[in-house]
Amino acid sequence: MQNPLNADKMNLKDYFRIGTAARFLGTHADSLRRWERRGKIRVYRHPVNGYRLFLRSDLEKFLQEVQAV
Repeated sequence: MQNPLNADKMNLKDYFRIGTAARFLGTHADSLRRWERRGKIRVYRHPVNGYRLFLRSDLEKFLQEVQAV
């Protein structure tokens, strides 16, 4: 798990919550949680509520890596 982000530096429009990230990748939220635990995908935490957040560019990179296999 990554440390919470500094709210001043965070642009929330660049991040997806877990449900949106799962739909973006075409998978289930449980898969994202599992990949997070295994270190396959980077996760951030919302500075106020602690929700998992996924950076859109990280998800795009992950998709490209998976599609290349």
